[in-house]
Amino acid sequence: MSSREYHQPDVPPPPTDDSDSDLELDIEELDPVTTSVPNPTSSFSTRRERERSARDGRRTGHIPLRNLRMGGLRGTQRNRGYGYGDLGRRRETEDDDLQGLLNDDHDLEEGSQNRSSAGSLNAEDDAPLLSPNSKGHRRRPRGPSFGPHLRLPSFLSSSAAPQAVADDVDEQEQEHDPASSRTVSVGTSQSARFPPNAVSNAKYTPISFLPRTLYNEFSFFFNMYFLLVALSQAIPALRIGYLSTYIVPLACVLAITLGKEAYDDIGRRRRDAEANSEGYTVLSFDRPGIGDTDRYHAKRLKSKGNSKLKRRSLVEPDRLSDIQEEGGPEGLSHESPTSAVHEVTKRARDLKVGDVLKLGKDQRLPADVVILKSYTNESPSPDPDDAGTGDALLVDPVSDPPIDQTDGTVAESHESTSALGNTPSADAEGVGETFIRTDQLDGETDWKLRLGSPLTQFLEPSEFTRLRVVAGKPDKKVNEFIGTVELMPKNRGYDPHVPKLSPEESNDDSSESAPLTIDNTAWANTVLASNATTLAVVVYTGPQTRSALSTSPSRSKTGLLEYEINSLTKILCALTLSLSIILVALEGFHHVEGIKWYIKIMRFLVLFSTIVPISLRVNLDMGKTVYSWFIQRDKGIPGAVVRTSTIPEELGRIEYLLSDKTGTLTQNEMEMKKIHVGTVSYANEAMDEVVSYIKQGFSVPTSTDPTQPSILITPSSTFVASAVTATRTRREIGSRVRDVVLALAICHNVTPTIEEENGQTITSYQASSPDEIAIVRWTEAVGLRLIHRDRKGMLLESVDTGRPVVRVRILEVFPFTSEGKRMGIVVQFLSSETRSNDIEAGEIWFYQKGADTVMTSIVAANDWLDEETANMAREGLRTLVVGRKKLSVQQYKEFAAQYREASVAIAGRDSGMANVVARYLERDLELLGVTGVEDKLQQDVKSSLELLRNAGIKIWMLTGDKVETARCVAVSSKLVARGQYIHMVTKLKRKDIAQDHLDFLRSKADSCLLIDGESLSFMLTHFRQEFISFAVLLPAVVACRCSPTQKADVALLIREYTKKRICCIGDGGNDVSMIQAADVGVGIVGKEGRQASLAADFSITQFCHLTKLLVWHGRNSYKRSAKLAQFVIHRGLIISVCQTMYSIAIRFEPEGLYKDWLLVGYATLYTMAPVFSLVLDKDVDEKLANLYPELYKELTTGAALSYRTFFIWVFVSIYQGGMIQGLSQILTEVDGPRMVAVSFTVLVLNELCMVAMEITTWHPVMIFSLLGTLVVYLGSIPFLGRYFDLAFIITWGFVWRVLAIGSVSLIPPYAGKLIRRAIKPPNYRKVQAI
Repeated sequence: MSSREYHQPDVPPPPTDDSDSDLELDIEELDPVTTSVPNPTSSFSTRRERERSARDGRRTGHIPLRNLRMGGLRGTQRNRGYGYGDLGRRRETEDDDLQGLLNDDHDLEEGSQNRSSAGSLNAEDDAPLLSPNSKGHRRRPRGPSFGPHLRLPSFLSSSAAPQAVADDVDEQEQEHDPASSRTVSVGTSQSARFPPNAVSNAKYTPISFLPRTLYNEFSFFFNMYFLLVALSQAIPALRIGYLSTYIVPLACVLAITLGKEAYDDIGRRRRDAEANSEGYTVLSFDRPGIGDTDRYHAKRLKSKGNSKLKRRSLVEPDRLSDIQEEGGPEGLSHESPTSAVHEVTKRARDLKVGDVLKLGKDQRLPADVVILKSYTNESPSPDPDDAGTGDALLVDPVSDPPIDQTDGTVAESHESTSALGNTPSADAEGVGETFIRTDQLDGETDWKLRLGSPLTQFLEPSEFTRLRVVAGKPDKKVNEFIGTVELMPKNRGYDPHVPKLSPEESNDDSSESAPLTIDNTAWANTVLASNATTLAVVVYTGPQTRSALSTSPSRSKTGLLEYEINSLTKILCALTLSLSIILVALEGFHHVEGIKWYIKIMRFLVLFSTIVPISLRVNLDMGKTVYSWFIQRDKGIPGAVVRTSTIPEELGRIEYLLSDKTGTLTQNEMEMKKIHVGTVSYANEAMDEVVSYIKQGFSVPTSTDPTQPSILITPSSTFVASAVTATRTRREIGSRVRDVVLALAICHNVTPTIEEENGQTITSYQASSPDEIAIVRWTEAVGLRLIHRDRKGMLLESVDTGRPVVRVRILEVFPFTSEGKRMGIVVQFLSSETRSNDIEAGEIWFYQKGADTVMTSIVAANDWLDEETANMAREGLRTLVVGRKKLSVQQYKEFAAQYREASVAIAGRDSGMANVVARYLERDLELLGVTGVEDKLQQDVKSSLELLRNAGIKIWMLTGDKVETARCVAVSSKLVARGQYIHMVTKLKRKDIAQDHLDFLRSKADSCLLIDGESLSFMLTHFRQEFISFAVLLPAVVACRCSPTQKADVALLIREYTKKRICCIGDGGNDVSMIQAADVGVGIVGKEGRQASLAADFSITQFCHLTKLLVWHGRNSYKRSAKLAQFVIHRGLIISVCQTMYSIAIRFEPEGLYKDWLLVGYATLYTMAPVFSLVLDKDVDEKLANLYPELYKELTTGAALSYRTFFIWVFVSIYQGGMIQGLSQILTEVDGPRMVAVSFTVLVLNELCMVAMEITTWHPVMIFSLLGTLVVYLGSIPFLGRYFDLAFIITWGFVWRVLAIGSVSLIPPYAGKLIRRAIKPPNYRKVQAI
């Protein structure tokens, strides 16, 4: 028997031992693909039957369940023990596979043996038969079983697996090549290994931590210098003092730095673990168990509104009166499923390719998925008794039928909504649809419509294991996807415990396939927006998702201050080397007492190593920890988190701010703010007047005759209840208001959905555009509510009376496109007398709304449109112009005929259809009004941007949203100043035009540049250097339609070109690359996710907190670190000068002046606390810093730590060191304990006084540290007898010498500071004096 016959039990030979005609069944006729779920719209559902009937010359069709039932009962006496799954089972055949698959008790009685493993493998799920539900027809499965009609293949029940299976298992362990396309077996194990679905923002792994951190540390000359000095002490000839004197400080620095890095990275991993531990509902496919499967089926069927009839066929199979005749969807019986389905909860990181997720509203997608099925939630479940209506609606074809056959909108509102439930429009038409929000992925505010494939939408979840999805290789393009979904035959279903069949075995002409596009996908970090349940299969996980591929890897960031200090360290090292060579040269380059001259140079280098103070790193790292603590404890920015504690000083050096729009500057919530109807404008409190007009205009007279249906309103209705005393002008305004509100309530693509919250039914809306939702919400607020919509009609009710007032049939819809910038709709108004389907029975109107740039030429001539749209645009409102046109029946028929003809044209279809619309409809529309919709800004965005601009920060807005949206937000947020020219560059494709734009920008440097992603790529490709040189000089730049990669490229380009500090701020997953590319990345905790805040260096909750982060904390961190660094350098340099004076005095010998504890104590116990207390200093208070943001501008110049200030401190150190050591040697002795006691005491007191002189604003901790350190030093003197002459210390001679030398050391520098401050006071002194 051929392999094809093995795989096609659908065409069995006729039974030879059973003459009952009712039992002579073709198994194919029970194939669940064609019989379990009705799908008259799908061309896939009948393809296989047509092919097979043509091939075998046999008739295929539905078999009445009654015939099947009766045949089974009649054959019971002869075939006792057989269930309905065994009909047609007894055949004279040698097909062991089929016998093994259809095993039953009869086999057990006859002593059947186990089938061969290979045969079982080939027929593993070939069971397209009905499940035995009735009592007395149960079978006991033999051995391991998948349920009442499937036996576990012997290779799984056997302890020893064949070699072929082992090879297949080995194949599963092979890593999938990410450069090739992938085949995903739905709900089953995969043949290749894919990466885990784990999100990681960590910089290090346990293995790479030490190598990477040590490399980063010793890549600084600063640390490498100290490492070499410490290693030199291992050489006896170079050793000076204790080895620990040099090793311990370096070890402390490395321990602190590595500890901080480890702490930060552990924090990232902990936050990643939280995100990865989020639970998701996953469908698990196991052996068929009728109980679980029936419950799952019943639940699903009920949600479709036809549960009653199908549940009866499941649980009451013996009631013949309930059995439907063949020919209708209700008569379909429930066949044995391929697998049993139950729900399990998995953590996000445990999800694998092939898992089927069950997702609900507002759930974030943890991986890239292909949508299989979407259905409505059960909360407002229709009554089962009314299921017939639901079924009729559910199987309507997708394409709109001719208007005279449409009756869906004629039904009463209760009828329509109960039948449809809260199903989205397309779902009611036969294709499951759902909306997703992608603002976290691409920054676009519009919702995206996603559909399940027609092949999978009507497939029961228990049959999902028969699906195979072929997807392309992982790609970062979020708007592209090409794939296919294939439905394998029932006999080829997938076993969850068996690897999928090879492509050679699987490719069969009887399988069904359908294409997959971007419309069938939802990428990771998008959010489901529809009130529907969506079943989707995971196709890409972890690092292969679109969002991960668009994200650059984390990198270690180093502050500009670190680089500046590194440069200064090189100068100090050169000074040390020069000094050592000079001292040896003065003595002469000859060997003395066996010590070579170069050994002396090395010993001097070690002695002068304090010039480059190792404690500098310790103090700076500790300071950064303090700054981070201040930020996180600041009550003015609650929720702030410092994730990278090594760069807080960078906050004070920012010159460019790159900001996302959606969720960062805006809340992504639209609100209707203003409407203009030609003679009057309504906004804010004036909306109450609109409410009164609508209440009057849509007051339907109540009919006294209960047999008469309620009267509905049309645009031509004349029985408007208006005030008797109203003036003619007021009546005209009321009429205009009514017309524009009615137009807005009809001209849209919004679908109402019903949700239940806390037992209350709430109507919400869903659409691709949040603008449309805002407008429909506004029409509800003023009194006209949309209560039902499908593809055939809409129903509006009065909020005041709660009664339907307007019913329309939708004849045509022209959706919004980015090119057309408008949407239109042709509707027919129905009144109570026109409940028929006659095209001539009601008024036909064409409504259209769109951007003023395109609507100006479409509407009739007027004198106010341009002015009003300009006024609204200046306020940052998104304007829409609304118009209408009445069509006669003849006009509409002419249009419909021409439009239909254009729609079937092969060439130029789109332009032809547009031309027909323009010729028949878009001409001389009646202008109804202009709406202004506001994209709500985040709290205090306007004032924050103004403050940052005054601080000298250039602001760029990078967004993935549309050009019009970005322009409106730029204006409303005051990113663009009032009256500032906005230069737009869009869809740039030619070099000569690009050059013209660049020439214009050169001549108008104060304008704002607005450029789209396509033009930006063109500029950077052909005019990279020229473009960026002009762009960085502009006060504001807005880039639209930017991909995540483009955002990161722009940030890197500005960094490379300007060498300035850049801060990037965003809230979505699409901003992560930009945030990581910046010098300082700030993430805002978004509504839908925390991807940006997890990957950022600083996390905040509001954009307005950024101003305090930069202007206050950034200022303090930078100024304090600059002062601290210079003071530590001064502290090390002054002791080196003393050592130099001492070495000269003792004839250039490399002997230490202060040894062992004195050297260690000077750098730690005796000076560290006062010096470190400088991290609490502040030159201005927070109020002044915010009042004068211009103070921030001077920080960007780096004046606080520059070569100028550095050399001033070097000069002061040389002077003070020379005075202290020189006078100590002159007034006491050249070498001895008395000289050491005087010079060391003066040295310590000098440092304490210098700290006090440098403090601008005193803090209690500063006072305590200064006095405490002084007490500690004086208290430790009695224990320093090894180094000091204690008898000399208690004499007046010691005291006056210390006071005299200290005065000479301190008074001149302090006097110079006062003189400099008087001649040229710093800016902070100026504002303090105001």
